Amino acid sequence: MCQHRPECPSAESADREAAVVVARHPEQGWSLLCNGVLLFDDTGELLPDGRVIAPRRSLVIAA
Repeated sequence: MCQHRPECPSAESADREAAVVVARHPEQGWSLLCNGVLLFDDTGELLPDGRVIAPRRSLVIAA
């Protein structure tokens, strides 16, 4: 799928978010990556095979 050199990480790679953005829709809160991953502003992901990766939120502890 990827035409970039060096090739972008695949959707199965741990570093899949490093792929090139091919479509960005900030008004809707998502971007489409070259590897077919939909990356959401809340850090959640939808993989090309339909799997969902839950958002990774930082735990903030008040002092």
